[in-house]
Amino acid sequence: MKYETLLFEVRDGMAFVTINRPDKLNALNDQVVDELGHAAARIATEEAIKGAILTGAGPKAFVAGADIADLAKQGPFDGKTRALRGQAVLRRLETCGKPVIAAINGFALGGGCELAMACHLRIAADTAKFGQPEVKLGIAPGYGGTQRLPRLVGKGVALQLILSGEMRPAARSQPLRSPRRHQGHERRADRIPGKAAGKVRGSLIAGSLALAAVAACLGDRPRPAPPVLDITLDKDTVRSPDTLTGSVRADDRDGIDSVWVTVDTLRLGDEGFFQQTYQSRFRFPIRSGHALGDRILVRLQARDVVGFLGVLDTTVIVRGP
Repeated sequence: MKYETLLFEVRDGMAFVTINRPDKLNALNDQVVDELGHAAARIATEEAIKGAILTGAGPKAFVAGADIADLAKQGPFDGKTRALRGQAVLRRLETCGKPVIAAINGFALGGGCELAMACHLRIAADTAKFGQPEVKLGIAPGYGGTQRLPRLVGKGVALQLILSGEMRPAARSQPLRSPRRHQGHERRADRIPGKAAGKVRGSLIAGSLALAAVAACLGDRPRPAPPVLDITLDKDTVRSPDTLTGSVRADDRDGIDSVWVTVDTLRLGDEGFFQQTYQSRFRFPIRSGHALGDRILVRLQARDVVGFLGVLDTTVIVRGP
């Protein structure tokens, strides 16, 4: 994928990911979220990448929240779909199995605060500010803030931040940010990515093992995996021509995004439902011209909301014209 809203660079085993919309205070729109999902998949799967630094372009903002232009156009169903997709991307980042540090160089509000919380460590400039101001727009945090924030700061503080929409400076945002070393050492926004790189560099070798151990201790959900698939054919032999019927099922903890069934040269698909279990019947015509004993491929493919693709193949045998 060619990134239009991100900068992505790998140096010395680390991926440096910069959300590059400084004129919009790096606000999250659908394109940014999609590109972040792709970047998270690269971090998780590319062996050359041992850890990552995530930051925002410019001196003002890490991510100042969702793009208001998108929110203004969405209805309730659009909002649910956008929230589920954002949750999946942040979970993909959180469970990538490698240390990811948020280098917070300014505002981290709404989806930006949620993105920072999905990272494993957060290093903030003294000018950084945190908050979940969604309540002021008549909505609730949609990218996991209601779940991660209480775990980091406790239920009482989390409720105060979420219900009031209050914005807090970095100095009052423990433990959302790492502590100061001591007075007199100002954390400048332009130095934060370098400090973050120094933090993660020492954990490149053992970081993945440490993350897995902590996740197991806390009983965290396992890392995302491809959907679990099943194909049931009503009959295992067909004539040519004939009709083949059966059913398919796809299960995924994070939600199914799309499903395709291919029989012979025909393909049918469904997408955009975001449910954990997908079941459907299918009916395909078998064309004439197949020889006795030919095997016709039946393929089920399903992609989850995190981006993992599952594939399951079976065959049906032609037993005669």
